[in-house]
Amino acid sequence: MEIFIRFFFYLQSLIKMSLHDLIKSDSATIVDVRTPEEFKEGHVPYSINIPLDTIAKQIDRLKGLSKPIILCCRSGNRSSQALGQLKSAGCEQIFDGGPWKDVYLHRL
Repeated sequence: MEIFIRFFFYLQSLIKMSLHDLIKSDSATIVDVRTPEEFKEGHVPYSINIPLDTIAKQIDRLKGLSKPIILCCRSGNRSSQALGQLKSAGCEQIFDGGPWKDVYLHRL
């Protein structure tokens, strides 16, 4: 029962966090949906690269992550598309971080 109560309060604290706080606190998994080539040119440290055109194949993997997910890309367009796909597939605790450079700046 104690574990349930702790988990409940953890979820409440996440809801109250802003996206900036979530990124800064390292309490989320950052998924960059750009191509591998774009990712190699620069990315948020410790982010994982799952290109938009493969995101549908990775839904089970993403649902299995224990942290909330923040999506990013070059401009915010692909991350928004990925958000729609993942939400439609029933994924929860997923946020659109927009451009990867903005997410990177929040990490500083």
